[in-house]
Amino acid sequence: MNPIEKALVLKEELDSLRPLSKEQEMRIMQKFRLDWNYHSNHLEGNSLTYGETKALLLFGITAQGKPLKDHLEIEGHNEAIEWVMERVKGEYPLTESFIRELHQLLLKESYWVEAITSEGRPTKKKVEVGKYKSSPNHVQTSTGEIFYFATPEETPAQMDDLMKWYREKTTSDEVNAVLLAAEFHYRFIRIHPFDDGNGRTARILMNFILMKDGFPPVVIKTEDKSNYLSALRQADAGIIEPFINYIATNLIRSMGLMIRGAKGESIEEPDDFDKELALLERRLKQGNQEVEKTVEVVQELYHQSIVPLFQKFVEEGKKFERFYTGSKVTFELLNTAGASSSTTFVKYNFSSLPVDKNAIIADTAQFRMCYSYETFNHVEYGSFSFYTEIYIMLGSNTYVVKRNSENKLEKKYDEQLTDEEIRELVREKMKWHKEFLEMKMANK
Repeated sequence: MNPIEKALVLKEELDSLRPLSKEQEMRIMQKFRLDWNYHSNHLEGNSLTYGETKALLLFGITAQGKPLKDHLEIEGHNEAIEWVMERVKGEYPLTESFIRELHQLLLKESYWVEAITSEGRPTKKKVEVGKYKSSPNHVQTSTGEIFYFATPEETPAQMDDLMKWYREKTTSDEVNAVLLAAEFHYRFIRIHPFDDGNGRTARILMNFILMKDGFPPVVIKTEDKSNYLSALRQADAGIIEPFINYIATNLIRSMGLMIRGAKGESIEEPDDFDKELALLERRLKQGNQEVEKTVEVVQELYHQSIVPLFQKFVEEGKKFERFYTGSKVTFELLNTAGASSSTTFVKYNFSSLPVDKNAIIADTAQFRMCYSYETFNHVEYGSFSFYTEIYIMLGSNTYVVKRNSENKLEKKYDEQLTDEEIRELVREKMKWHKEFLEMKMANK
């Protein structure tokens, strides 16, 4: 099968799994939204890493030393995605007004950028959000040639033609959303109607078309930028099929992720290149030096490792709730200075870190999550309850995740938990719970 045919076959499989639960859909779309925000902006030169993008969007944490503009780009792009996702659910037609409003959300406010004239001389121009370009936005190719997009005078007519072409395609009996989305992306890029943000806008519009037809969004990964641009250059030369196949191939990856999520399987991608490079960079900077435990260090550990671990713990723990009359989850910071009887509990939600700096950086501080299950609801096996917990102890230079009474995972503060470590830690807890129930049934 060619990529388009394969994508359509996977669409049938996905449709057979629908409707997804609200929780499944939210979890899957959060993954898409984070990846989409990071990669689409990074393709255009944004300096925020995947982890910094995630911290900004999920927790409002800004990256120290990174430009304010890069943070605003991520926030604007995320706002534009959420706006489009809402409109996918309704009967919103794709129009020029829709596109201009999307562009305004994406770029937020006007600004100045470097540009070149039609003669190839450098200049500056003002980017007006939500408005078509007022000056040429041609680009210089790697060979030194100038590649010409539509002129400001030509743009309104060419955008009108594009929308007429789109309406004709959507009313056809044999419309293929994959073909339509990919070709719309290219035709839009070929016009380059705005002074800036054309690539990001084109990818959002392409995904709007796909999502309207029940497909997941396509995420062009930043490490695949050269292949993406190569396919676009072939389309510029009049050979559009490689670009369409490129989009379809990336759609297949998105389909696979969404199908796994619909089946309740893991949607994590262990080959996340950005995470691996970030970890490598951090290790190179720190070398063998001990990392001082500060509030900022614990904050990063909390958002990058502790919250994902506890979220996974809750996600998997919910699968056992059907066997009990009730359940309860507690998430606490323990400051166990001295005897265990003097333990104090500071309770808070996932999204915020306690403001008590002394409690956070104390050598006796621990994060604890406990999943308590009330009475087993199959009385023929006896009356019993169950609880399971995860501890993360914050030492002076390392933190420790307690696996069980005999085993522990110890890491330096510049080493975050990997996705595989999180899965394995939670898997151990869930396996023990299952074995406990099997033991109770065997001892009836």
